[in-house]
Amino acid sequence: MQSSPVSAGGPAPVSDPDLAARNRLVILLLLVSAFTVILNETIMGVALPRLMKDLNVTANAAQWLTTAFLLTMAVVIPITGFLLQRLHTRTVFTMAMGLFSTGTLICALSPGLGMLIFGRVVQACGTAIMMPLLMTTVMTLVPPESRGKTMGNISIVISVAPAIGPTISGIILNLLDWRWMFWLVLPIGLGALALGYARLKNVTEPRKTPLDLISVPLSVLAFGGLVYGLSTLGEGQAAGHEGGNVPVWLPLAVGFVALALFVARQVRLAPQGRALLDLRTFRVRVFSVAVVMMAFCMMSLFGMIILLPIYMQNVLGMEPLEAGLLLLPGGLAMGLMAPWVGRTFDRIGARRLVIPGAVLVFLGLGSMALLGTGSTIWQVLSSHLLLSIGLALLFTPLFTSSLGSLPKELYSYGSAVIGTVQQVAGAAGIALFVSIMSLRIGTEMATGAELVDATAAGVRAGFLTGGLIALLMIGASFFVRRPPVVKPQMPGSH
Repeated sequence: MQSSPVSAGGPAPVSDPDLAARNRLVILLLLVSAFTVILNETIMGVALPRLMKDLNVTANAAQWLTTAFLLTMAVVIPITGFLLQRLHTRTVFTMAMGLFSTGTLICALSPGLGMLIFGRVVQACGTAIMMPLLMTTVMTLVPPESRGKTMGNISIVISVAPAIGPTISGIILNLLDWRWMFWLVLPIGLGALALGYARLKNVTEPRKTPLDLISVPLSVLAFGGLVYGLSTLGEGQAAGHEGGNVPVWLPLAVGFVALALFVARQVRLAPQGRALLDLRTFRVRVFSVAVVMMAFCMMSLFGMIILLPIYMQNVLGMEPLEAGLLLLPGGLAMGLMAPWVGRTFDRIGARRLVIPGAVLVFLGLGSMALLGTGSTIWQVLSSHLLLSIGLALLFTPLFTSSLGSLPKELYSYGSAVIGTVQQVAGAAGIALFVSIMSLRIGTEMATGAELVDATAAGVRAGFLTGGLIALLMIGASFFVRRPPVVKPQMPGSH
């Protein structure tokens, strides 16, 4: 008998071997595809100097390859809650991987910067859809008592893929032309697209949800304005100026005003079932606390991804490939720990994982704040490993607790909220860390310090700021709870 889509009542029973095999295939396909697309979020950082030379463009122009990607993610993710409500799993997957593969091909064939940026935007559209699709599908298919194990695998995607992006980019650039960053990824994307189109089954039942046409442009202005303003602030400070022709305060002001209007409209439309992004998720305390901690985690992760390579290359004089390889053990540690953290969460809950995780993040960032011109690579490696292990202890419990605390009808909106917070917090982390670093470098240079010494002092100031954020994370960790396990009802019971 052919299996039917999962009903709105909860996770489907998996006693049927065919149904269980179908669910495993669906989750595996989504995990592999999500890892592929998320990897591209940070793969361009190390490549920017090469691209500036090969395409004969300025640093400000080349930075748009990263800024445009983050900006598109921030704009598209809030809309995914609506898409996941309206469309079948297979349709959304085909849309996501089709966009990503098309964008990858455009990037590989790009003759210049303009087409390359356009390809990155198309890539980002697919990436933005994939992560909420993965998390919503897992919450739908996996029973509460074993979600930690599966969410551990998702943590590999969300934490490890961005962390090893610079490493993979450095290896490719050391051996091949920059276009191979896209040619090597394209077959994986196309293979996942073909396999998903042929084998992926629909596991949810769409329902008619109206699209509020006023909420869409408000969402674009709110999250786009915030991410653009924060990214421009970080890039402008890194380049030693205030972000080009557009004043930094303007997109931030537009973003904050639009966000206030967007939130007010969503609150008003939610009881009618017409919200683009249902913010009733924040009425659940466990979800709210976990999302705040997740924002702190993403600020720390993306701030570190930017600052640590600057320190290794500009202070210690390492080559990009060497810097990328030195970050690899931390990324691998996060990946290897994630499944264990997930299984441990299923046994002992969230708090006994997130409290030591937050402490380790604080110790990692604190030890990075002690790095100087005479530090060894072993000090850098140990600091990065401390931070990576701490983040590994945090991601899985936070994802599982946040989404697991919501009623099923809010899973898709909760996934979209988490994705949006990740992008805004990542951009904020980069802007904050880089701005603090740049201000300190300017102060040191004004007193006659050498550039290398000034850069080391600036990096220490950035990581010290991260340590203060980690202190807030430690405080919040005591309020994280694992949601109670609610056994699914037997068929026919109400």
